[in-house]
Amino acid sequence: MYSYISRRILFAIPVLIGVNLITFILFFTVNSPDDMARSHLGDKNLTSETIQRWKKYHGYDLPLFFHSSERRSNIITQTLFFQKSIKLFIFDFGMSDSGRDISSDILQRMWPSLALAIPILIIGLLVNITVAMMMTFFRTTYVDTSGAFLCIVLMSISSLFYVIGGQYFLGKILKILPISGYDPGLNSIKFILLPIVVGVISGIGASSRWYRTLFLEELNQDYIKTARSKGITEMRIFFVHLLKNVMLPILTGVVVIIPSLFMGSLILESFFGVPGLGSYIIDAIQLQDFAIVRCMVFLGSILYIIGLILTDISYTIFDPRIRLE
Repeated sequence: MYSYISRRILFAIPVLIGVNLITFILFFTVNSPDDMARSHLGDKNLTSETIQRWKKYHGYDLPLFFHSSERRSNIITQTLFFQKSIKLFIFDFGMSDSGRDISSDILQRMWPSLALAIPILIIGLLVNITVAMMMTFFRTTYVDTSGAFLCIVLMSISSLFYVIGGQYFLGKILKILPISGYDPGLNSIKFILLPIVVGVISGIGASSRWYRTLFLEELNQDYIKTARSKGITEMRIFFVHLLKNVMLPILTGVVVIIPSLFMGSLILESFFGVPGLGSYIIDAIQLQDFAIVRCMVFLGSILYIIGLILTDISYTIFDPRIRLE
């Protein structure tokens, strides 16, 4: 197991380099360093000397990939890609183009994102599995038919509708929860309840319908038929045998959500005024702050790779065949 984890970590290094390279190319294909300088300085009548000073101060005066005028040993190291990317691997995020400490911003904004994303993930997972199991348990009945129809309806509605509807109904009509805003500490609970409710409800349709499909496919397996022939109750089949085997594809789907635990939800944080990492990324894109965008993409890649490794490890818990191998 330890050698396997070590190999996966080593394989992650070229993946992270490739992600940084693609992000670098895409960003500077759209924006040149001169365009970034004009955007940050905000003056239409800028002189070339002012632009060059800004580029030199922020480290954007170097060539992108090759520095032909340098010595052979510095052809690659004295480039914009090398200088801006190599420090990421030791988690030295440096300063943003607007002059802020990126590491400090991440540490400050990660807690609102986690306070929002973790409850949505846990509560949503429990609710979706419960709904899917109910529809599977009462399959071909009114409960299954109406539940499947409701899932399709929920899937067909835009996520913006849930946001606006939740703010109007719970915030403006019933006045149970504030529409937007955020306070640190325990006061944040009243502000994150509404986005948590919206996040859970908006995900019920697609996830429950997918889990229901997984449960129905697993019910046709031979081990389920064997368990029924032995007289095992349907409830025990569902909770002891069926659920354990269906957890494998469910865990695979959860991996996709893991980066959002840290990166935040773009839509929810923006509409509900939560100062998390999701809104941090949006602000960086609007300001063309390449330093922040690069760091957040790098963190997202690391979290996704960690999620894949954790998923492979969790497979050994639910699948004895993998554990024996």
